[in-house]
Amino acid sequence: MKSLFLFTTLFYFSLSSSAQFLTYNQNRIACSADGNAQPDLEYTGKYNYADPDDWGATPAALAMLAKKKLQNKLVHFSYNNFMPSPPHTTVRNYMKEGVNGAIERWNFNSSVFFDVGTHKEKAIKHLQKELEKSTKNNPLFFINMGPSEFLYQAVQKTVSNGNINCLSHVYILSHSNYNDHHLRRPNHHSIEQVIELSKNRLAFKRIKDQNNKNNPNEGWSSNHNWSPWDWLKNHPNPDIAWIWKCMRKHKEDRADISDAGMIYYLLTNDEDGNPQKFKSFLGDEI
Repeated sequence: MKSLFLFTTLFYFSLSSSAQFLTYNQNRIACSADGNAQPDLEYTGKYNYADPDDWGATPAALAMLAKKKLQNKLVHFSYNNFMPSPPHTTVRNYMKEGVNGAIERWNFNSSVFFDVGTHKEKAIKHLQKELEKSTKNNPLFFINMGPSEFLYQAVQKTVSNGNINCLSHVYILSHSNYNDHHLRRPNHHSIEQVIELSKNRLAFKRIKDQNNKNNPNEGWSSNHNWSPWDWLKNHPNPDIAWIWKCMRKHKEDRADISDAGMIYYLLTNDEDGNPQKFKSFLGDEI
């Protein structure tokens, strides 16, 4: 097991170091997040629901895109992507609430958002079409905010459709070993297998893990210490303060929007974001 872990670590170091990863420059953006609250009762692993961090991270990420007036550059956002993504029938759909709240507040195009629990095939097909639009002059940046199986199925359709060369202009950004390797079913796929399916055309970069629970002023997660986020709670702009309300829904009461750190990195090239930098980034209004 240790040797397998070492191999995987070395694979990622090599891949992240050698593949050319463009600096973002007003290009198209696609995101896929988990956040499923509906229990997956057929899953035999430790967690039958997703990490609640995306309940706050998604509104925070969308706020940053809106702050930079990039609403029209977000071409795909799927959520609840813990495949096979049972629809929310017995519990509250926090991801849908966060997405709809951001659309309403910051004027995103609602047609590019997909709840995988209710529109799985439509969501996969939509991402496939965005992958296939990718060219040297029109690249796509994909933010991996959940397990890689959803992306795998979209890439698989792209390859089957004879458009594998488009994948040479797709850039995958990650920060999480968990997201990259978490498999909900034995036949699911890791990020290595996604890249292998593209015949190594996909460019991949994993920045540092945006969780640092032991240091509340480093990264985007301060565990049960909410004080670094007091500025957000008390923000005079109610639309910005709303992000804090989304964060507080976390079922384990953790102040964690770690996946939003990838959007911050994409827009600033800074992988050392923290609550105070987020405060400066948002300013007084969006």
